[in-house]
Amino acid sequence: MTMLTVTKINRHHNMNKTLTIILTLITLSVFGQKNPTEEAQPIVDEGKLLYKSEMASWYGTDLFLENYKNRENIGGYFSYTDNDTAKCIFFSKAENPKVIGTISFDSTYNVKAAKTDLTERDFTQTENDLFQIRTIALEELNTNSDGLFKFYKNTNPNIIPLINGQEKKVYIFTGPQQSGVVIFGNDYLMTFDKNNKLLTKKQLHKNIIPIEYGKTEDGKEVVGAMHSHLPETGDFITATDICTLMLYEKFAKWETYNVVSEKYLNIWNCETDQLTVISMDAVEKINKDQEKRKKKKNK
Repeated sequence: MTMLTVTKINRHHNMNKTLTIILTLITLSVFGQKNPTEEAQPIVDEGKLLYKSEMASWYGTDLFLENYKNRENIGGYFSYTDNDTAKCIFFSKAENPKVIGTISFDSTYNVKAAKTDLTERDFTQTENDLFQIRTIALEELNTNSDGLFKFYKNTNPNIIPLINGQEKKVYIFTGPQQSGVVIFGNDYLMTFDKNNKLLTKKQLHKNIIPIEYGKTEDGKEVVGAMHSHLPETGDFITATDICTLMLYEKFAKWETYNVVSEKYLNIWNCETDQLTVISMDAVEKINKDQEKRKKKKNK
């Protein structure tokens, strides 16, 4: 069973010492046989694609509903990235649905610069594939015949279809319905073949951790947090973790977020949106070195 625990980091901690340790670890990792930071880069890229899609959905929904008055004709929506443009697509309730709205964003997601197109049209091939795998995922979620999916009070499942190269996937997140809360865990991944047939489905984290952000009860500002993975979740931070962090890190005012696995310490920089991965062997060496220095000082 995957363990998902959270530790909050207060500004009261010595941040300079933490940064020194991290820089030392990075230096050590460069001389390793393989670079885990590079190995994890595809996960970072996928997490950022999920973030772009979810941002388009967040802002696109409001813009579409402001401009489209026939609410009974709305069958649903999904988002995707087309080169550097993030698009939120709304489709009709018809048996053979059509696109009834397209909201397009640049990298700033500035709603004033967004383009709203209410022209009714057919799906493109990519949009049709996204619609098909989204529909299958929604059916799996609603029927839940094998009991894989868990549902919690004050949360809402978010379905994100994704076509990344030759891979077709659907991620399901658990989103908070309360402000001031970030939710990690209770997330799922489905994979599909080239013909949009469901191949696999699995739970990424077994449990759910809601984290309240802001100041603690004693008034100290929380500048980061962490959770841990057991091997079945994987050695690295997940794409869902990265997407969630990018969506909420600015609201939470976090500086860093760490994910600890059996093999690695994953350090996510919330200010630059970059990942650094360091082996736990290197972390252990640093800890032992610190202990030796403390003993020398105390003599």
